[in-house]
Amino acid sequence: MKKATSVLTLFLILFAMYWSFHSAIPSYSSDLTENENNFSTDRALVHVKNIAQKPHAVGFKAHQEVRNYIVKELQNLGLETSLQEGYTAGDWGNLSKAINILARIKGSEQGKALLLLSHYDSNPHSSFGASDAGSGVATILEGVRTFLSQNKLPKNDIIILLSDAEELGLNGADLFVNEHPWIKDVGLVLNFEARGSGGPSYMLIETNRGNTKLIEEFTKANPKYPVANSLAYSIYKMLPNDTDLTVFREDGDIEGFNFAFIDDHYDYHTALDTYERLDKKTLAHQGSYLMPLLAHFSTSDLSNLKSLNDSVYFNIPFFNLISYPFEWIWIMYGLAILCFVVLLAHGFQKKVVHLKEIGKGFLPLLIALAINGVIGFYSWPVLKWGYPQYKDILQGFTYNGHTYILGFAILSFAICFWIYHKFRKIATANLLVAPIFLWLLLCALVSAYLPGASFFIIPVFGILIALLVTINQKHPNPFLLLFLALPAIFIFTPFLKMFPVGLGLKMLIATTLLATLTFVLLLPILSSYSRKNKWAYLGFILFIGCMISAHLNAKFTKENPKPTSLVYLYNSDTKKAFWASYENELSSWTKQFFNSNTIVAKENFSNTLTSKYATNFTFIAATAPKNIADISIEKTKDTIIGSSRILNICISPKRKVNRLEIFTKNTLEKASINSIKLSPYYLKNRKRNKLATHFISNNDYTELEIQIPKDDILELSLYEASNDLLTHDAFDIKARPEHHIPMPFVLNDAIIVTKTIRFD
Repeated sequence: MKKATSVLTLFLILFAMYWSFHSAIPSYSSDLTENENNFSTDRALVHVKNIAQKPHAVGFKAHQEVRNYIVKELQNLGLETSLQEGYTAGDWGNLSKAINILARIKGSEQGKALLLLSHYDSNPHSSFGASDAGSGVATILEGVRTFLSQNKLPKNDIIILLSDAEELGLNGADLFVNEHPWIKDVGLVLNFEARGSGGPSYMLIETNRGNTKLIEEFTKANPKYPVANSLAYSIYKMLPNDTDLTVFREDGDIEGFNFAFIDDHYDYHTALDTYERLDKKTLAHQGSYLMPLLAHFSTSDLSNLKSLNDSVYFNIPFFNLISYPFEWIWIMYGLAILCFVVLLAHGFQKKVVHLKEIGKGFLPLLIALAINGVIGFYSWPVLKWGYPQYKDILQGFTYNGHTYILGFAILSFAICFWIYHKFRKIATANLLVAPIFLWLLLCALVSAYLPGASFFIIPVFGILIALLVTINQKHPNPFLLLFLALPAIFIFTPFLKMFPVGLGLKMLIATTLLATLTFVLLLPILSSYSRKNKWAYLGFILFIGCMISAHLNAKFTKENPKPTSLVYLYNSDTKKAFWASYENELSSWTKQFFNSNTIVAKENFSNTLTSKYATNFTFIAATAPKNIADISIEKTKDTIIGSSRILNICISPKRKVNRLEIFTKNTLEKASINSIKLSPYYLKNRKRNKLATHFISNNDYTELEIQIPKDDILELSLYEASNDLLTHDAFDIKARPEHHIPMPFVLNDAIIVTKTIRFD
């Protein structure tokens, strides 16, 4: 192929890759003066700014301020609001008093209602909750305002539920689904969530049955920028899901759609989840889902959304969402096999395809997969070894993570160019047989075990047609071959980024392997490049450039601060006190509390507080005890009934506290906390001996009722925590430097009092 044509087609390939990302999300431009009948991202941003002024987790002062703001905004829209309040422990043993915000728009008919859902609490204790989930609340407030301004009377009632205590265990959703009378009216839920602060919003379905009816109705609503695929749906159904919508599915058998963005994952649950860091395009994307879906489902029959059948679906530029029934999976696969066999026979007949050359064609494919697989597998461990500070980013996605994804994707393509240059004497038709065979094998596996991913067969048809062209034409049109490669580019390029963004940089292996598999789908055009080694060298140079860029941005700064951790731990049984930290690499701020003379054995503190990633203390140092109030415990009942012993225990704070965590190694027959029964399933499958966690509002007491075998001695370990370490009068701790933030997912900036008590 001529050099100019090679450069042009490669440029078009790169542009198609760029377009697969760019076309997935709307652009943003200031629209504060937008027609009142249209959704305005800027008007929604006003709500985000007001909601995210302070951390507003359950029990925080700002929590009530945010609730009051939302209620006022709903009332300003002319809606009658109500509050639902009550204790719930959800399925995680996390007790809290949730206060849900509710409003309802009456429809003209008596059908099922559409429910708009997001949560208004932020994650404790330092998150400002702008994205998670102030963005969802703002999307609903602006969407409802827009809908009402159009003076359209919906057929279906529209229920607005802004739930509480989602971050603590989906408690507000649990309270609504299991106790509110409106739940019987709900036919469909639209839930708006976030697990980062940018990127496209992914649509995920929650259903106990098939997805076909939901996909059909979603397609009819015709949102302009759908980002969804049934691979994510299949994986999502296999994972332990944890959004409010899960409660509606599991406890209420109610279908729904999740809309959640996951990029810039390093902001998730941190002090960086602020108004300033929320991507405006992302918020616009949430609005682009809500408005057409609100218009469609406010007039649709919501009592007929259940289906026993599933559909394969995926989004692609220019065509939005494409779907087809699962019944087509094996038909399409069989057709691909038939085409492959016929094309091989045709190639042998024309003496273009040769068995020996086909065998040689497997070598570069297997070598490329092996090298890129090893690089992807060891990339994250090596990066953590070279940059130990990355271990303190518990999400597993670093501030320069996008540069690593780009760098390793480029490296994978460069290695493929270099390897296939070594096998350049193999004719293209012979070279294509190996990747087609491999992709057909992969498609068979996913069709059998992960059918949601069976749309992978679509690009295979592209390379099969390309094989036909290369068999019959000595010099095929490169632009035709490029056109046939577009399905592979459009479908697989977003996955290069999605897996490590969504699951952390430990999934760089998905990037390197998928880049290799995508490269071989582009072989019909790339194999004709005369100087593939030059493109390989360019790729190696670009990879080095990415690594240099990532290195220069590896240090923590004001914009990309270091997560730091410090707690004061007082054991009221031994009267000893300790500093403790979850940091792997101590910061300059925390080093002052730890030295070799005071550090003690970590194994003495194995039963520490629970956290998202089961993180343990990494540094513990003895210190002088402070005058901190002890835990007040009162046994109010201790009786034997049959073969069981029943105890009632009341635990009352003697200082301002935010959290009480209770552990026991005892076998529990039954247990309740503040009259909320813990399920038998939870009691049987408790992790790390945790009995329950009470996220405390208004310094409320904690009342336990525990049933154990009558001859057992109950032993409880209590961890009572307050988030006031940096402001407490007993301590003189300097504020964090501006390039530090509290570490998320663990208890932080806390004064913890521990106590173990036996009831003989």
